[in-house]
Amino acid sequence: MSQPTKHQGARRGPRPANARRVAFDVLRAVQVDDAYANLLLPTRIRRAGLSARDAGFATELTYGSIRMLGRYDVVIALASGRRAENIEADVLDVLRLGAHQLLAMRTPTHAAVDATVELAREVGARRATGFVNAVMRKIAARTDDEWDALITEGRGGDALLATRWSHPTWVVSALRDALAAERSRDELAALLAADNAAPRVQLAALPGLATDEDVAAATARTEPDADGADDAAFVDATGAGDAPAALVAADDEPEADGATGTVPPVRTVDPVPEADASPVSPVGIRGISGDPARVPGVAAGRLRVQDEGSQLAALALSRSSAVRAGERWLDMCAGPGGKAALLAAEAQQGGATLVANELVPARAGLVRNALEVFGDHVRVVEGDARRYGRDGTGLTFDRILLDAPCTGLGALRRRPEARWRKVPEDVQELAALQTELLDAAVRVLAPGGTLAYVTCSPHLAETRGQVDALMRRHGDLLEQLDTASVVRGVAARDPRVADGDTVQLWPHRVGTDAMFIALFRRVD
Repeated sequence: MSQPTKHQGARRGPRPANARRVAFDVLRAVQVDDAYANLLLPTRIRRAGLSARDAGFATELTYGSIRMLGRYDVVIALASGRRAENIEADVLDVLRLGAHQLLAMRTPTHAAVDATVELAREVGARRATGFVNAVMRKIAARTDDEWDALITEGRGGDALLATRWSHPTWVVSALRDALAAERSRDELAALLAADNAAPRVQLAALPGLATDEDVAAATARTEPDADGADDAAFVDATGAGDAPAALVAADDEPEADGATGTVPPVRTVDPVPEADASPVSPVGIRGISGDPARVPGVAAGRLRVQDEGSQLAALALSRSSAVRAGERWLDMCAGPGGKAALLAAEAQQGGATLVANELVPARAGLVRNALEVFGDHVRVVEGDARRYGRDGTGLTFDRILLDAPCTGLGALRRRPEARWRKVPEDVQELAALQTELLDAAVRVLAPGGTLAYVTCSPHLAETRGQVDALMRRHGDLLEQLDTASVVRGVAARDPRVADGDTVQLWPHRVGTDAMFIALFRRVD
């Protein structure tokens, strides 16, 4: 079975070796230096001077290989007769790239095999060219559906899905639990498939700044390029919720028939039926083609690259009730500034002011850059947000956004290496920090004020678990709002969320990151 991130369009001959070398260099840096592909890949593409088509090839090859790394390692182990960890690291990365071309891209077999052997030679693994050639030919001897049957044989439950959809087993279990909490357990395979689909670029048109001409010019770019050329790696080096990983044209993307049942071939079905539909955010523009920086409104700062889930999270706070002139707003963890910019635009229109706080100086710099168009309506400060309510200022805020540090399990499609770096122990550490930040938010929430708790993770310990614990600690001070009703009222179309006091967005339903949103009001 092929995974959903693959290149679209007929091949026009084998790709130049330098596109494969770019992909290899980024993959090695991710493995060795803990680099982030979304930050490094655009730089390497520019340095190599790749054409748009070859940049698209390098992008899909890089991101697809990283997303499907766990699956390909099982395939490579069976094809080679060696455990993946016993294969030299540079050779293993060459084989991962080769496997992706054979099993997920339309690269002709002879081109994929020959170019992978040549890549091994080029990167200094000449000693292993015979081995690489033999393994590639064994991989090529089976279809991806045949490999799927082979690598999942004897596996069941979450272990089977983890192998099939290339996620760590603990992440599969966590996602299953999150879906089960809203009685949607049977959507698990579709969610895992959506995590492996290359996300399309989404823009936010900042209220009060973006013009009709800006929106029209951006919307005009939502059609694919006429010649079918691929979009290159267009990313915003800011953060998971506020920038897409890459824009690569894709064929039909897969969906599954159930959590553990038969999963159709991924080339023939679509896991995100509404992925190319109209935006779910009222300020969203979905699926532009090409480099977003070339869109006039983006270049001028009136349109911002931002996932629509992040847009809805910010708008749920700003539009949960009418804004009164003079309100004070706080974004507690504002870096890299995407949600802060949308809040600043909303605050400016309503006569409110915004304080954007960020702990890390470099990220605070990003926030300043994001907010520089707003003048006196916003102020950027640096510091640990846990200080609020204990700094002796006595300040309170009418609206507070706590976009808390989290595992990021809701943005795996945008951060392909994240699934391989997170471990279960991270959850406990982050949950403790989230608890402290929530307590700080309550301390400075004005009577009648609204708090939005947001994460880009659906893990129950970071979402519903935090909400339940918060109400146990501060139930005398807070009331939960009907967040589902607020989000439905804000959204441009049905966000397909469950009823209740909290909202969990899902990529396989509406093509957004899996953002969690909970709204609270401080009682007078």
